[in-house]
Amino acid sequence: MTFSFCWFATCSLFAQNTPEVDIGGALRFNYNLSSWKPEQKRRGGDFGYDMFRINAVAAYQGIYVNAEYRLYSQAFGGGMLKQGWFGYRFNEIKELQVGLTQVPFGIQQYNSHNWFFNLGYYVGLEDDHDMGIKYMHLGEQWEYQVAYFKNAEELRFGDASAVSPSRYSYDVAGNNKEVHQANIKLLYKWGDSTRSRLGFSGQYGGLYNIETKETGDHYALAVHYEAGYKLWNLKTEAMLVSHRPEDAEGTSEETITMAAYGAPYEVAADFNLYTLAVARDVPVSWGPVSNLQFYNDFGYMQKAQSGFEDSVMNVTGILVTAGNLYTYIDYAAGYNHSWLGGNFVNDFAAGNPNAKWEARFNINFGYYF
Repeated sequence: MTFSFCWFATCSLFAQNTPEVDIGGALRFNYNLSSWKPEQKRRGGDFGYDMFRINAVAAYQGIYVNAEYRLYSQAFGGGMLKQGWFGYRFNEIKELQVGLTQVPFGIQQYNSHNWFFNLGYYVGLEDDHDMGIKYMHLGEQWEYQVAYFKNAEELRFGDASAVSPSRYSYDVAGNNKEVHQANIKLLYKWGDSTRSRLGFSGQYGGLYNIETKETGDHYALAVHYEAGYKLWNLKTEAMLVSHRPEDAEGTSEETITMAAYGAPYEVAADFNLYTLAVARDVPVSWGPVSNLQFYNDFGYMQKAQSGFEDSVMNVTGILVTAGNLYTYIDYAAGYNHSWLGGNFVNDFAAGNPNAKWEARFNINFGYYF
């Protein structure tokens, strides 16, 4: 649901003698036609506002700030800070970030090619951002990142306030709050004609319950591989995930609550997640159009609890590049998927054994400046 840029401050190496500031952003509109919305189908789908964002990067004497603020419609959470951190680069390969920074887990920046992301995003395991400190060592052959996150984005600051759902990243919500999370990520890179990146990621943290005042825990482990060959790109991950909150007596231990984009939903407490994403670029010269990227991104959520229905997601599409205009044309299909035709509340938890595959044809137009 976003596009990545290499801003000057994150690409420059050493201290600036004079202050530098760069302002950018994006404006996006969206068309969608959904199989489970009969009235929408009768009127031929809907076309409207998606998001406006501002990016700001400023640097002076080697210390920089990188922030991105997004404005969605009120129904999808309204305004929210996607990311924002203070950074310092020790040299070409060593960097420190403090603030609302991306959690080092899995393939980054995205484990997908499409506008919808892959299934991991909807359970907080793709493009997640939390409040903490992160050290990165990005060498030619080895990369590693270590991080400590005090908590996820905190917007209410009450003594026992529940997590606000007006957020970009999916985090544990309801009566539980993510606290004191540690992350480590290790990558080994090799190859010239076939560029390979094999990695391992792990995270462990607490779940503070605002009702019982007790702290449970959660963890996630992942093995991931990314390869590039000529115009091809492959991304694949296998993840093991568990949540063990200290909920009040009588509360189900089989599910947790997660929230983002203005609304919470239930997620299975324990699951395995598998993803496979393949893309191929096709350079063209059609007026302003310079590239077509064809892709298929697949995700499968295998729930540990007996009787829970697994969740599946597949997105087939094309990214059209025309100058600064990027257009995602996607056919997104889901089975027991909250954002693709389900009942939203518990598709990623118990699910529905009688669920049908539903699909959404989606075109997202984004101009990035």
